Amino acid sequence: MDSILVRGNGPLKGQIPIAGAKNACLTLMPATILSEEPLTLTNAPRLSDIKTMTTLLQSLGAEVTSLQDGKVQAMSSHNLDNHVADYDIVRKMRASNLVLGPMLARLGHAVVSLPGGCAIGARPMDLHIYGLEKLGAEIELRDGYLHAKAPGGLKGAEMELAFASVGATENILMAATLAKGTTVIRNAAREPEIVDLADCLRAMGAQIEGDGTSEIVVQGVDRLHGATHQVVTDRIELGTFMLAPAFCGGEVELLGGRMDLVKSFAEKLDLAGIDVTETKAGLKVSRRNERVKAVDVTTEPFPGFPTDLQAQFMALMCIADGTSVLEEKIFENRFMHAPELIRMGASIEVHGGTATVHGVEKLRGAPVMATDLRASVSLILAGMAAEGETVVSRVYHLDRGYERIEEKLGGVGAHIERVSDR
Repeated sequence: MDSILVRGNGPLKGQIPIAGAKNACLTLMPATILSEEPLTLTNAPRLSDIKTMTTLLQSLGAEVTSLQDGKVQAMSSHNLDNHVADYDIVRKMRASNLVLGPMLARLGHAVVSLPGGCAIGARPMDLHIYGLEKLGAEIELRDGYLHAKAPGGLKGAEMELAFASVGATENILMAATLAKGTTVIRNAAREPEIVDLADCLRAMGAQIEGDGTSEIVVQGVDRLHGATHQVVTDRIELGTFMLAPAFCGGEVELLGGRMDLVKSFAEKLDLAGIDVTETKAGLKVSRRNERVKAVDVTTEPFPGFPTDLQAQFMALMCIADGTSVLEEKIFENRFMHAPELIRMGASIEVHGGTATVHGVEKLRGAPVMATDLRASVSLILAGMAAEGETVVSRVYHLDRGYERIEEKLGGVGAHIERVSDR
């Protein structure tokens, strides 16, 4: 198993290309199930999670071909011959549950294992089930699998989600495209990945309005056709690399970055003393002073501060001037990186869903362990600002969501390398 070795760093300088969004691509890939015609995705990220989704789709009978070094995913579901999403595949990744809605809509039945992924909270399937049952599906949980059927086909319905769940919105939205009649999803998630999915589905012939707002209206159609769609920029990778010069100083340009994807995050960076400016090619980031200022944050659904950037921001607050309070309102188990940061000399107190961080002048390099995807990169960033060497183990989490991170950070001057534990 590999580890990442990071040494304390001086100022960074250069450009980092930002990949297509992992969370968008993992949603777009199951959309191929909705049509017999080919769906091609460009600007796809090259990640282990994409390989897992490929394996899942292939197990259902879809054809998936990776082109241009993985940046293009060419798919066809003209010959689906299996309706069971097996536990051995689904347990590896939460997004695997997104085949449920498309299979119900296209095939009228599906058996999908309860999903896995990072251990950052319960993240139940209740809202997915609620929405699909509103569309007329009959769903029963047996032996860890959701057994779903829609013998008369799905029918449009009005519903209101108890929480603006991204996954539930995506599953329901895909299913609704082939349901008979009109579907209204209230309190829908507003994330850019939802808009990207709707754009792709419209290119396939779906009739969707309101994506990006809290009310989405879908007029079902009889069939969808093939399409080619470009995956939206990954706002979480973008936000993560925006923090690199905040830790180390210098100036970095994030190619493909868009302010509308990270507006609330950029506002917090400004309060901390970090400049973010738009360029023709993306976003340019630099630190105004030698030390950043402490800033409080509360995670919220989009357009609020993203939960997927909380760990990285906490790492920055560990070396900030003053005390910051971070409140996690999306996932109940998302401070598991705090003990690892404390090993590096951070001063953090965690009480339930709130973490209080007292900034210290310097962190110390240490052996640390990644507990989930975003925690792993927070430890790398912390290591870049620490004295000495930091070794981050269990980086298979990292490979699920960050494309060639050693190359990207190394390209702007970071002292980072992958080492084999064997």
